[in-house]
Amino acid sequence: MPGVGGSAETGTGSGRRVMKVVLATHNRDKVKEIRRILAGLDLEMTTVDDYDDVPEPVEDGETLTDNAIIKAREIRDFTGVSAIADDTGLEVDALNGAPGIYAARFAGEDASYEDNCNKLIHDMDGVEAGQRGAAFKTVIALALNPEDRNGLGGKMGDVMLAEGILHGTVATSRRGVGGFGYDPVFVDNATGKSLAELTPEEKNSSSHRYRALVEMRELMLRLGLVSEI
Repeated sequence: MPGVGGSAETGTGSGRRVMKVVLATHNRDKVKEIRRILAGLDLEMTTVDDYDDVPEPVEDGETLTDNAIIKAREIRDFTGVSAIADDTGLEVDALNGAPGIYAARFAGEDASYEDNCNKLIHDMDGVEAGQRGAAFKTVIALALNPEDRNGLGGKMGDVMLAEGILHGTVATSRRGVGGFGYDPVFVDNATGKSLAELTPEEKNSSSHRYRALVEMRELMLRLGLVSEI
């Protein structure tokens, strides 16, 4: 598919405008979560994998917000379609906020989920139970193409932002077989379970990404960019 696009009136049978968005990630696990949480909106969602020769944004921002905006804007500008991007960080109290924005490459540039979890467990070895606090933070950026932005009548700039935070602790070993990323070693304060021990439905009702996406969903509905179907 060439890197062109925009909003269109499709699929409703009433001529009502359906918003197109491209999800600015190659991570299939994230795509599944985003699609699940944004289900029920009149959105036509694609991903960067549906386009040819998509550039890889350089995430050189100093914050999660910076990186989410960088990704969303670059993918929007390339595809011509409004783009949703997220950046997630894990801030561990005993590590002075590390790995922070470097969570995905904590154990190196080509680190796997397992590599990152193993490094976190190693770095937290010997830290007492009361000192193992941590927080997952997700920032969602929606970069609007000119058509979608104009439809708001000047109410917003070209990027909309939402944030979600989940507080918990770092486990001493891996727990559970579900989820992805740091889910096996992050214990949610509210449930006492690691995110990998939760069902997808349980995780998607409380996770940091869920909270950010719900905030974005509500903002899009309030501004009239989308409707519930």
